[in-house]
Amino acid sequence: MTDARTRMRRGRAALAFSFFAQGAAFALLVTRIPAIQDRYGISDALLPVFLAAVPVLAGIASVGTEHLVRRVRPSHVLRWSQPVVLLALLGVGAGETVAEVAVALGAFGLAVGALDASMNMLGVSLQRAYGRSIMLGFHAAYSLGGIVGATLAWVGAHGQLPLFVSYLPVVVVLLPAALAGSRWYADATASPGEPAETGDQGKASPASPVVFRLLLPLCLVMTFAYIGDSTVSNWSAKYLQDVLGSSEQLATVPYNVYMVTTLLGRSLGDLGVRRFGAVAVVRAGTVLAAVGFAVVAGAPGAWTGMLGFTLLGLGLCVLVPQTFAAAGRLFPGASDAAVARLNVFNYVGFLIGSPLVGSLGDAWDYRAAMLVPMVLVLVTLLYAHSFAPDPVQDPAPASSTPEPAETPAPGSAEGPAR
Repeated sequence: MTDARTRMRRGRAALAFSFFAQGAAFALLVTRIPAIQDRYGISDALLPVFLAAVPVLAGIASVGTEHLVRRVRPSHVLRWSQPVVLLALLGVGAGETVAEVAVALGAFGLAVGALDASMNMLGVSLQRAYGRSIMLGFHAAYSLGGIVGATLAWVGAHGQLPLFVSYLPVVVVLLPAALAGSRWYADATASPGEPAETGDQGKASPASPVVFRLLLPLCLVMTFAYIGDSTVSNWSAKYLQDVLGSSEQLATVPYNVYMVTTLLGRSLGDLGVRRFGAVAVVRAGTVLAAVGFAVVAGAPGAWTGMLGFTLLGLGLCVLVPQTFAAAGRLFPGASDAAVARLNVFNYVGFLIGSPLVGSLGDAWDYRAAMLVPMVLVLVTLLYAHSFAPDPVQDPAPASSTPEPAETPAPGSAEGPAR
C-alpha cells in the first residue's frame, strides 16, 4: 500500500503541474491578443472570428476526447495534447502570414479541448481514489499558472519583445517538464499493479451511459459560471475606465485582483468542502458571486468596483471544479464521458459571455448588463442539490483524512499509466 500511496501522490503532483502549465499557456495567448493582431495585420472585423474559432474547436475536441478515451487512457491523451498546446503557442509567435497563425490557433484550440477534458478526467478519478476533495487544488494550480503567464506576458509587452521571443523560454521550460511529469499520471481504469479492464478487442470495456437529462443541471451551472468568468476577463478593464471613471493604469488591476482571489479561494476551497460539504460551498460561492456582480453594477466609483470584482473571484472560483467533481459522482461508471460532455459547456459559456454583456451594454447600459450574469449565476442555487455527495462514492463533509485511503474507491486507480 505504501507504493500505491506514493504513486498517487506523484500522480497528484504531476497533474497539478499540468494544470499550472495549461494556465500559463492560455494566459500567454489571451493577454497578447493585441500583439498577435498587430503582428499579422488581422482586422478588427476578422479578429472575433479568430477568437471564436479557438473555443469552438476546443468544444469539438472535447467531444472527440469522450470517444477517444474509450480506446486509450486519458493519461495518454493528456501526455500528448499538452506538448501540442505549447508548440502551437510557439507557432502563434513564429508565423509570418494570417494563414500560418490560423493553423497555429486551430491546433491550439483542438489540443486545448483534449487537454482540458483529459486533465479534469484524471482530476475526478484521483479525487475518487483519495476519498476526499482535492479537485479545487488542481484548479488553484491553473489559476497560479494564469497569474505567472499574465505576468510574463506583461514583461514581454513592457520590453517590446517579439511574440516568439516571449514564448520560447516558457515553452523550453514547460515542455520537457510536462513530458517528464507525464509518466506519473494516474488513470482510473485499473487498481494499482493491474492492467486495465479490456474487452474482446483489447479496448476499454464500455461504461454505463451518461443520461444527458441528469447531466443538464451541471451543464447549465458550468455555462453560467463561465459567462461570469468571461464577463470579468473581457469587460472589467473597460467597465472600470469607461463607467466608473478610473485611470487607464487602474483599469488593468481588477482582472489581476480577480485572478489572485480565484487562486486564494481555490487553495482553501478543498478544506471548505471537507468541513462543510460541496453543497454548502457551492451555495456560498454562488451568493458571493451574485453579491460581487451587484456591487459592480451599483458601484459609485472605481475602488468599490474593485471590491465587487474581488468578491467575484472568491465566489466564482469554486463553481467549475465542484461541477466537474459532481459529474464524476453522478456517473461513477462513466465519469470520463460525463466530464468530456460537461467540458463542452466551458466553451459555450466563454463564447456567450463576452458578446452577451457587450451587446447589452451597447444597446442598454453597462451597469444593467452586469446584472444579467448575476441572475444567471444565481440559477445555480436551484441546482445546488446536484452537488450532494453519494455516501458510497464520496466521504462525509467533515472528513479531513490527511492521506489517500488504504483501499481505493471502486473503479479508481492509483498507479501511473503504462
